[in-house]
Amino acid sequence: MNQYYSILGKILAEGKTQTNKKGNIKYLLNQQMSMTPADLLDIFESHSIARKKLRGELELFMQGERNVEKYRDIGISWWDYCGSILINSYPTYFEKLPGLIRKINAEKRNSKNYVLFLGSTDAETNQAPCLSLVQFQIDCGELVISAYQRSSDANLGLPSDIYHLYLISRQIDLPLQSITLNLGNVHIYETNIENTRKLLAGEENVRFELNV
Repeated sequence: MNQYYSILGKILAEGKTQTNKKGNIKYLLNQQMSMTPADLLDIFESHSIARKKLRGELELFMQGERNVEKYRDIGISWWDYCGSILINSYPTYFEKLPGLIRKINAEKRNSKNYVLFLGSTDAETNQAPCLSLVQFQIDCGELVISAYQRSSDANLGLPSDIYHLYLISRQIDLPLQSITLNLGNVHIYETNIENTRKLLAGEENVRFELNV
């Protein structure tokens, strides 16, 4: 069983129950996933991910595109509930990423930690980024990415963030050693628990509900 399915199974088996404004969840705190390229391949081959949409979404993020209509134009509707503009969300911070990637590729300093911070304390927002920090380090000529995610919807957000981090790694001119995700709170919404069980049982074309 790959690492992604393992974390889903662990939430179902060991997760605590919590109620928030979006509904009931089963959750775990302070979990970690450390993935080699082989682990990533295992996840991507065994789990359906909207690769084309997520690639387009990341491109728009990195362009600083805040207009929700632009996301809808490439088939992405999961930002519709935010209104017409994304306020202090992913594009605000990811638009700094192209410059950071150019800097990493130009310097490739083993001694330096390259960091992208996401989110701003007390800033007005209609969707605060769940991904809070991405750190790039170089170890023996290989790229090591570490990220902190304050809150992670295990069914929809987590596989998307894993794929985004992989796409980012492809833009850096170094072989990838690993991607490590530190998950402050990783959870499954009550509405998605049964379908998560079906997914882990091997059923195909399982769909999950977006809880907003």
